[in-house]
Amino acid sequence: MAAQSALRGASQNTLTAYAADLRAFILFMSAHRSAPQGLGALADIAVTDMRSFMAAERAGGLGPRSLARRLSAVKNFYRWLSDREGFDPSAVLAARAPKYTRRLPRPMEVPAAAEMIAQVELQSQDPWVAARDVAVVTLLYGCGLRISEALGLSGAENPLPPVLTITGKGGKERQVPVLPVAREAVADYARLCPHRLDRDAPLFRGVRGGALNPRAISGAVAQARAQLGLPASATPHAFRHSFATHLLAAGGDLRAIQELLGHASLSTTQAYTAVDQAQLMKVYSAAHPRARRV
Repeated sequence: MAAQSALRGASQNTLTAYAADLRAFILFMSAHRSAPQGLGALADIAVTDMRSFMAAERAGGLGPRSLARRLSAVKNFYRWLSDREGFDPSAVLAARAPKYTRRLPRPMEVPAAAEMIAQVELQSQDPWVAARDVAVVTLLYGCGLRISEALGLSGAENPLPPVLTITGKGGKERQVPVLPVAREAVADYARLCPHRLDRDAPLFRGVRGGALNPRAISGAVAQARAQLGLPASATPHAFRHSFATHLLAAGGDLRAIQELLGHASLSTTQAYTAVDQAQLMKVYSAAHPRARRV
């Protein structure tokens, strides 16, 4: 409950990860201070305790990125707790996260993305399963959806409308145009699917008729990747990266791409795309009002 209150609007996966981080912190402090960590003990955490916590986590093999996330969870919790209970959280909030190199996404080249979709269609001998897998990856690449968003569609979206209303992370809604090729791919799947696609049931189904597990799509993509000799970075999520990068490379507006992806911050969208600096400056020069006057 505390983690949820401290992180309103976060996705369930984020809440689960942050709750695990908080448990690790409290367990460490209980052992480190040889006492259960109730409210009074938590409010009395010192700078030296935080240094010991971070040193122990590093010694235990936690990487800089994971440690930074764990510290962020602890700080968010302390902001919430100190506001509620009225104590000074400075010792915790002063702890500095380790520096780490942000791993940039690795999108596929345009031909590789097209080849992957074509290859996915060949991974199953069952025509409806092949059509299903193609429909999902086409939505990832053609609409920039997260796999959870694609698999979260219901039968009410069949046939797909020209514009989808997608509920993304934190419950944020966005409007996503649907390309004709994506609508056709989903229509082909719906026509072949042996299960009833009721309005209140998942649109994409597993072989036995239940909701499609994302591992099934990951498996089909991994098999196609191996057949084509593509790197391990060619995952289902790479289709979303590729969607953003290819749009920007074609002269798309960064703000518009941000809206299509459902990113809260433009900096996230910038990190999400992998267009070379010359292309980025070309887009900037064409779009920025001051650049146009020069």
